Amino acid sequence: MLYYKKYELSPDKEWVVFVHGAGGSSSIWFKQIRAFKEQFNILLLDLRGHGKSKHFFQQYLQNKYTFKDVTKDIIEVLDHNQIAKAHFVGISLASIIIRTLAELQPERIQSMTLGGAIIRLNVRSKILMWFGNQFKRFVPYMWIYSFFAWVIMPRARHRQSRLMFINEAKRLYQKEFLRWYQLTSEVNPLLKYFTEKDVAIPTLYIMGEEDYMFLPQVKHIVKQHKFSFLEILQNCGHVVNIDQPDWFNQLAIDFIHNPKRYQNNPA
Repeated sequence: MLYYKKYELSPDKEWVVFVHGAGGSSSIWFKQIRAFKEQFNILLLDLRGHGKSKHFFQQYLQNKYTFKDVTKDIIEVLDHNQIAKAHFVGISLASIIIRTLAELQPERIQSMTLGGAIIRLNVRSKILMWFGNQFKRFVPYMWIYSFFAWVIMPRARHRQSRLMFINEAKRLYQKEFLRWYQLTSEVNPLLKYFTEKDVAIPTLYIMGEEDYMFLPQVKHIVKQHKFSFLEILQNCGHVVNIDQPDWFNQLAIDFIHNPKRYQNNPA
């Protein structure tokens, strides 16, 4: 089972589950824990091969993961802790994982708050993926990951986010990185399907105005999906929960408490 940590305020309180992106760990939510645990029960977890879930590297012998595999790991943790439903908060690639959960077991998701969401790959991101595919087996994976981090988070004020994700990724094994990188082959078909199909789950996208690779696609999908809403944070890049934690926390908590407010005031 995945490594997880709980902060349980009361059996009467709703659960919030935090899901990190590829190369990260549950530690990236350190600026959210204090604000959320005062109002909710919270569950933090490390995805397979990441953080303190490194034992999955030995446990799983297959060379290829799928988003369904990764999502079922989360379901196992929910079942083990008898969490019937929860609000889900994710960053970056976690948006695909949470959206996959919405396909597998939609009844378990009360709301989705997706920061720095990856909804569709633009030309730049496709070139980035192509570049990684050409060199992933011939150069140290940290060279590739660090390059990606600089391209996605290029500005000086993104430095803290960039360095945190680079440092977290250093804990991965090369083979584990390759397994996760192979998930990119699933991204385009999944994102096309997710774009075409709306789900009746309140969804808040929190994006940085400087997230030039992914913000335009999120703007497009919010116009199409009835239950999706968008907040854009100024002076902020891809990793919104670190670049602007106070605004991120306030928006996410307000949305969890009252998603219907957004239905009257769509972005």
